[in-house]
Amino acid sequence: MDIVVVKNYHAMSLAGAQLAADQIKKKKSSLLGLATGNTMIGLYRELVHLNHAKLISFSKTKTVNLDEFVGLDKAHRGSLFYFMRKHFFDKVDLDSKNVFFLDTEATDPKKECNEYEAMIKKMGPVDLQFLGIGENGHIAWCEPGISFKSKTSVIKLTLKSRRAQQGNFASLREVPQLGYTMGLSTIMQAKKIVLMVSGKKKAKILAKALSGKITEDVPASILQRHLNLTVILDEEAASALKKKK
Repeated sequence: MDIVVVKNYHAMSLAGAQLAADQIKKKKSSLLGLATGNTMIGLYRELVHLNHAKLISFSKTKTVNLDEFVGLDKAHRGSLFYFMRKHFFDKVDLDSKNVFFLDTEATDPKKECNEYEAMIKKMGPVDLQFLGIGENGHIAWCEPGISFKSKTSVIKLTLKSRRAQQGNFASLREVPQLGYTMGLSTIMQAKKIVLMVSGKKKAKILAKALSGKITEDVPASILQRHLNLTVILDEEAASALKKKK
């Protein structure tokens, strides 16, 4: 485990973007595992800057995303596909045929999960997987209690997860109750994982995930078993780790 502590959110975003750039320069056809959420906005902004400056190209890069809602129009501003288009996909030279996403409108969600899992296995493994962490230790939408052996599946979203998405909907009632998520075993198959964490409110759970007991009650704790994990965190997120030293 490589823990990189930087000053603030901006520095965290720059460090994550540099790892992505290094990977793409090394292998133009890299398969990137991408995440959504506020933590990732800075990362995508920096990657867009690098692309526009012609320092990296995504023309041969492939991407897969961690999660999505079930039964929501992908053009809806609350969909995670919309988030990715807004912050990244539509701003770089990424070929749309190389973008792979769980289908919000699939008529058979279970079949969609199986096909997504098979697609990742066929194209993969993922070369570089980006992750954030929730305040309860979830990664993707793998909530506490989910099996470490889990694969891509449909899950019932917790009220907290739905509230976190409420800003993109007219009301909480409109936020879908079901979501797709890559499973923990799927995520762990990536060659390299980058966990990005910012802010004091994530400090306690981060310390628990990185140095506490490996347990399904803290899904992110499974990352301790990954052989190539880099954690990029700002000083606030690292505060609980420092206290342990």
